[in-house]
Amino acid sequence: MTDQGIQQLADSVRRLREGMRDITGTADSPDGLISATVGARGELLELELNPRVYRQPDSELLAADIVETIQRAVAAAQREVFELVKEFLPTDADPAGTDLDFDPFLHAVADKRKTWV
Repeated sequence: MTDQGIQQLADSVRRLREGMRDITGTADSPDGLISATVGARGELLELELNPRVYRQPDSELLAADIVETIQRAVAAAQREVFELVKEFLPTDADPAGTDLDFDPFLHAVADKRKTWV
């Protein structure tokens, strides 16, 4: 591996990390009483509950609605992450079948290795 190849790979990883820092996904429940915002890795950043959620004290339903809303926010963030990293993936990669934590890096390394040989 050449110093230039290592530097290019490091620059690419840095650019991805910086880009991911700004990615969030937000979703609202169908009734608009719950709003969730997550980061690029699905970490919950913000959860808003409209006080009207307490009008029907069904904790199981409320919990299920919160989980569903968070999952939709995660899916939105993952779509943005995929768009950020797709240049490092094979052209036939799809969001559902891609491990967004590792696949972009592994494919970038494989591409760089071809030029090092």
